[in-house]
Amino acid sequence: MLPLKEKDRPIVRALLDAGCCARCILRFCCVSLQSAYRQNYEDLTCELQSFADTRETSISGDSAEKEQQDVPPCKKIRLDIEKGGDEDGKDVKESAEKTESNICVVCLGVLQHFCDKDFAKKIAETVMAEKYEFHSLVLSVSLPAQLSVREHSAWLLVKKEMREKTMCLGKDDVIQVKEAYKWILHSLVSQELGVPALAKSLFEVSVGFKHPETDGDCHFLAATCSGCFKPAKNKQSVFTRMAVVKALEKITEESFRRKFSCPPKRPTTLCALQEIQCLHVPVFVAGRYNKFSRTLPQTPWVIDGERRMESSVEELITAPLLSAFQAEGFNFSSSGRPFAVELLNPHKAQFSTEEVHQLQETINKSSSKIRVRDLQIVTREAVGHMKEGEEEKTKSYCALIWTQRPIEENDIEFLNDIKDLNIAQKTPLRVLHRRPLAVRQRVIHTMSAQYRDSHHFCLQLRTQAGTYIKEFVHGDFGRTRPNLCDLMKTETDILELDVESVDVDWPPVIPEPESQKGRSSLPEHQHKDTPPSQEDIQCHPLGSLF
Repeated sequence: MLPLKEKDRPIVRALLDAGCCARCILRFCCVSLQSAYRQNYEDLTCELQSFADTRETSISGDSAEKEQQDVPPCKKIRLDIEKGGDEDGKDVKESAEKTESNICVVCLGVLQHFCDKDFAKKIAETVMAEKYEFHSLVLSVSLPAQLSVREHSAWLLVKKEMREKTMCLGKDDVIQVKEAYKWILHSLVSQELGVPALAKSLFEVSVGFKHPETDGDCHFLAATCSGCFKPAKNKQSVFTRMAVVKALEKITEESFRRKFSCPPKRPTTLCALQEIQCLHVPVFVAGRYNKFSRTLPQTPWVIDGERRMESSVEELITAPLLSAFQAEGFNFSSSGRPFAVELLNPHKAQFSTEEVHQLQETINKSSSKIRVRDLQIVTREAVGHMKEGEEEKTKSYCALIWTQRPIEENDIEFLNDIKDLNIAQKTPLRVLHRRPLAVRQRVIHTMSAQYRDSHHFCLQLRTQAGTYIKEFVHGDFGRTRPNLCDLMKTETDILELDVESVDVDWPPVIPEPESQKGRSSLPEHQHKDTPPSQEDIQCHPLGSLF
């Protein structure tokens, strides 16, 4: 028995006459009982038609006639067809078939033909074919924008009926198509996939529909509420659902009725399935790295479509991660040694601590140019800690400097006395292809110079994180001011540059698994953010241990 009241009878009649499906009628009657929407569609339709029937039953007459009168209209149709063979029976059967083939004027068939077990099975087959690992799911639905227009039209019809009965119905009280759809399909999809369907989940299954026949239903709104429809990035049409809803909030009832039929015109075609998509929320992996080659760039160096360097830190770290997580893409960010990788739409997301450590070993064995440690899965919020106060952090460098003018030891002593030198750096030419043009204010906290010969000296610097050291040394054609050339009053350039330490205590240190202890062949300094010993430097002639 449907939870309908006497006040709902005129609404049911009006919507049946308008061509609404049984489930849309329940929505406009504000029925929130989920099990009502899960009923067999034919049975639900019959029950609504019976509820709307106002024919009086006769007291007199034989019992057979009375019994026939007491049978609900839809059951009468079935009985007549079973008895059938006569012309009346044939007409009734054709009438029944015509009624069952009607497409809802509001949902365009979404709540009629895409809510059964067969469709749930189709969704499940699509999901399983994508080979994701998941333990729950959330179902989302994308509907054509014109459904909002048709919904508004049907609501105005209901509103008129209620007004005539001196009753009122708020539009917000009507159950939304998406909500009713999920009430029906959630349990069916859950049964097919064997996992719970929740309101929130890391794994989303999206079902999208389209209806080309009625695409033009929204167009009249552009003339009435032009400010609501503006071209949006990555949107093929200005008639998005949000834009249409916004316009419907602004348009007057009188203006709407003049432009659009109320109730909506009956469609001749059914809504079509546009796509079934799967999406897993990103997984974030963080760690710290050491770089052992000055020729290895941080990110792929591609200029005008031409690759300039063989590889990069980003590629060496992310390639094994993409493969292991079966991700469709990534975003790489770093702050000196700490790094974070956002893995987009990963098909595999669950890894044990031991598995993550094995993945770290895979990265380290793939190249001798970098080493990674403290690899771990982190939250999106934790990644924010890497960037928080980044400009307040400091980094220490050691650089080998060349001077055009011959120098003596006392020519560089003044550098030791410079404290907290403020510089302005325009985006360097070497990174302009991947960084926005801007002038960044940075600080050189301290410098310490050690004389080598008449054209070379070693310069140790402690600077604000984000400072472009190479550009500070050679000036970048005047894009960094002041620079070392200005200070030394001669042309200078940088021959070698090593990062000695980074003042960022993130991510947390991960203890080495018991099974791996004693197996690492890395020098101690590669596990701690401390400068290398002389022995380490002798073992690594390049000196680029960081």
